[in-house]
Amino acid sequence: MIDTVFAERFAHEWVEAWNSHDLEAVLSHYSDDFEMSSPFIIAFSPESGGTLRGKEAVGAYWAAALEKFSDLHFILDSIFVGADSIALTYTSVLDKKAVEVFFFDENGKVFKAVAHYN
Repeated sequence: MIDTVFAERFAHEWVEAWNSHDLEAVLSHYSDDFEMSSPFIIAFSPESGGTLRGKEAVGAYWAAALEKFSDLHFILDSIFVGADSIALTYTSVLDKKAVEVFFFDENGKVFKAVAHYN
């Protein structure tokens, strides 16, 4: 069960890692075999269907995103706590609103994340 303290710590560390453009810090929140789904992934890798698997594949995608959006900055809006997941709402690149849901394994690492944008 995820508690509010864990969720708030994760959310603030995650946003800070992205805002500092520290890919290693961002990836430290994820298991080695995690799965990431996002409509933005399709533009990067159309054959993926919007889902990438593993740190290597997702890390390459995020490295390209950080290069393309050199002024990337997230603004955290809300934190929602579930039994084994956390949902964050935040303002993303190009002022898009985002909802991202993170599913955690027994080690407190994200094994699956799903992003949604308006």
